[in-house]
Amino acid sequence: MQRDITTLFLEWKEKPERKPLIVRGARQTGKSYSITDFGKNHFKGQTHIINFEKRPDYSKIFELNFDIARIVQELELLLNSRIVAGEDLLFFDEIQACPKAIVSLRYFYEQLPALHIIAAGSLLEFALGDISFPVGRVHLVTMNPMTFREFLIATGKSLAAEVISEEPKALSETTHSMLTEALKKYFFIGGMPECVKTYVETNSMQSVIEIQTDLIETFRQDFSKYAGRADKTCLNSVLSNVPQNIGQQIKYSTLADGFANPTIKKAFELLETARLISRVKATSPAGLPLGAGSSGKKFKAIMLDIGLLSRLSGLSHSTEYMKTDLLAIFRGALAEQFVGQEIRAVSEGGLYYWAREARSSNAETDYLIEKQGKIIPIEVKSGSSGRLKSLHLLLDTFKNVESAIVLSDARYGHLAEQKITFVPLYFACAATRNS
Repeated sequence: MQRDITTLFLEWKEKPERKPLIVRGARQTGKSYSITDFGKNHFKGQTHIINFEKRPDYSKIFELNFDIARIVQELELLLNSRIVAGEDLLFFDEIQACPKAIVSLRYFYEQLPALHIIAAGSLLEFALGDISFPVGRVHLVTMNPMTFREFLIATGKSLAAEVISEEPKALSETTHSMLTEALKKYFFIGGMPECVKTYVETNSMQSVIEIQTDLIETFRQDFSKYAGRADKTCLNSVLSNVPQNIGQQIKYSTLADGFANPTIKKAFELLETARLISRVKATSPAGLPLGAGSSGKKFKAIMLDIGLLSRLSGLSHSTEYMKTDLLAIFRGALAEQFVGQEIRAVSEGGLYYWAREARSSNAETDYLIEKQGKIIPIEVKSGSSGRLKSLHLLLDTFKNVESAIVLSDARYGHLAEQKITFVPLYFACAATRNS
């Protein structure tokens, strides 16, 4: 399947001062497939794949020393194939299983810079805490689930994908309805590549649900790899309960029964490290960077993937899918998850929102983004501008904020006097991209 990250890979490949590339991301987001496909289609030589989970014995090559000439020679012997710098791609998969291979990347950069080398890992951050990470000697990127644009391409709607990649604009009712219906499917299928592939091949939502169930079980099996870091039962509870709190400020006590807040906090942080959840921090729109004024105590969360959120939430597909208003599905939580997921896919920084600090105030906007050097508040909401009290309060209070975006399933519209642009949900990626 066509993935946007391939464009980034191509830019990396052509850089004269290229560093080894590390691709991070949760399990099953398509890292191995995308890198292997990239090697196959964009290198005139071979793609040499070392999977350290499948071949733990290869780790011993990195234990002796970091003489790259020796390491490459021994890899060639085991692979029975020459590794040609400048022509071939060397791919270290599941590199977290061999921490010294991570360390070796700095020496590949210093001793053999002509070799194209990519590493990928699913629980990489757990390994990084135990090693000397090659800071400044590697380039890090993150692989997320498929965006709605990638989903459209995979399901045969490449022209529609082009339209939603453009600057948001008014579309006909017919096109608007088609894109909204496609987005509703994405709400339930999500962007995990295996789920999308299964739907394309079978057109069966039930088959997708079975894949989602298997993926969630795979994530839970990984809990054993967090050994000694958190209680497994608590991890299960947090993973099950975060979906019930999408769009709400997180209170640890609501995520697991029978555990103290410090234990729940640790479980939440481990799931965040594993990239199964992402924190959305409260911050002030008073100035940039947004992270400077963010709160460590006040935050919301989104899940790795909207389809997995649907499954973990136990939504009745037969009931929820019949709703015509996307903001009505799961009390609007899927729409807020979708927007956060799209922002995360095009943003290098964290996720933020605004919550008024005044006591007893519940005023907040769903997201804050930086776009072209300006702060833009984002609301995910249906209804007229008159019902957007929190957004109007923010615009009145912070004069540096010159415009706002409301994302909903309504058609495009612009109220210049109120500094608000109404954008259909399917334009979320294009509307929030910082370019």
